[in-house]
Amino acid sequence: MGKNTIRTITAIGGFFLLLWVIGLGWAVGQYYADRPDKVPVTNTVSKKVENKKGLTIVALGDSLTRGTGDETGKGYVGDLTDEIKEKTKKPVQLTNLGINGQTSNQLRKQVQQTEVARQIQKADMVLVTIGGNDLFRGGQGLTDYSSKNIAAIEKKYLENLKFILEQIRKNNKTANVFFIGLYNPFIELDQGKEMSKVVRHWNYDSAEVSAAFSKVVFVPTFDLFELKVNDYLYSDKFHPNSKGYRLIAERVASLLTW
Repeated sequence: MGKNTIRTITAIGGFFLLLWVIGLGWAVGQYYADRPDKVPVTNTVSKKVENKKGLTIVALGDSLTRGTGDETGKGYVGDLTDEIKEKTKKPVQLTNLGINGQTSNQLRKQVQQTEVARQIQKADMVLVTIGGNDLFRGGQGLTDYSSKNIAAIEKKYLENLKFILEQIRKNNKTANVFFIGLYNPFIELDQGKEMSKVVRHWNYDSAEVSAAFSKVVFVPTFDLFELKVNDYLYSDKFHPNSKGYRLIAERVASLLTW
């Protein structure tokens, strides 16, 4: 084998070795790119402290928690989060677990899920909307609001509500819980006044269940929609529009300690 051949082989070998070293360096760099720097220690500590100064919010419930009807897509949860960020100048981590159409029985099952329980454990604040689908049932509540059926439905709902709040407290004993009461979207219909009596009674009983738990605050919304309900409803005449959700967010914000 000639000297030129040996030089060629050596050169090729060196070239591939260099590529391997470069590739290895790139792979290691990518592997550690998203990992926190272990030194100096003060950087790690300060980062943890900064995160501690933020606020973690978990929102549970139905379409009101999802913000259905809000043209901006925020709902009261998003509006409240924005206001907290603005007032505190601190980061807010929001987990919205609301489900359109959810009833109290379905939320009862949801709060027993392992991942949901884990999210509640981390929360500084828990927001809850539930009961509207139990009571109104897609408008059916307008036809049987005076029957004994409503009493049976409310009894089951209150049992579910108590269980839901117990589960929240079981997983997190210190978080502030804000439970949003119902408004009457049908107040201007012929059955509106009678339905309002039912909603007020429903809210009263819900507030009584809430009062049995520490740091659980019942947030009334009935009065917010009472005088100009259609000004604050979406085109479906059931869910709030952006103005309506803003009213709810402001009501919750007024109860926070800044």
